[in-house]
Amino acid sequence: MSADNTRDNWEADYSRKGNLFGGAPHQLPPFPAGSRVLEAGCGNGKSLSAMVHRDWCVTAIDFSPRATLMARAIARDGAGTEVVVADARTIPFQNGSFDGVAANHILAHGLAADRCRIARELCRVLRHGGQLWFCDFSTGDFRNGTGHEAEPGTFVRGNGILTHYFTDNEVAGLFPGLDLISLRRHDWTLRVRGKDYARSEISALFRK
Repeated sequence: MSADNTRDNWEADYSRKGNLFGGAPHQLPPFPAGSRVLEAGCGNGKSLSAMVHRDWCVTAIDFSPRATLMARAIARDGAGTEVVVADARTIPFQNGSFDGVAANHILAHGLAADRCRIARELCRVLRHGGQLWFCDFSTGDFRNGTGHEAEPGTFVRGNGILTHYFTDNEVAGLFPGLDLISLRRHDWTLRVRGKDYARSEISALFRK
């Protein structure tokens, strides 16, 4: 699946449904006050809506123009917040531009080669001593195994969007050259029409 096809699938989903992601994020990165922060793959701004109220200077990127239009409406609430149409495989910022990088539900939506490219780019734009925050779904999530398996642990559902489900060991090795500070799982139950579904995320903090 090409990068263009991936972008087209997200554009089509945003076109059909509008805001794909709502509610408040379960957790935010523990970046220090005054940090210059990059949010990679901001989507329609679910996490950004909370980040703009922190004492951070946030730049958010997404490769979907429709998503960034919605995120820009949210960015107006944050002083100095900027939303840019950009692909996380080739981030248009110089080395060491950011004190903190938030990779919240972005790395899962690509094949292994793309995950490696994005991880390298996120590390590149992070300054020495800066922190990188990762969060994505784990193998304990009920959707793991649903759809066509494009690669081990990576599945495509009807909307054409890839989702990879991570193990703890995978996450620990995602960012070569960064030190793992913490790693934890967040498990909860989603109840839909009287039936319970297990949701599970892995979050991790790294330092360069």
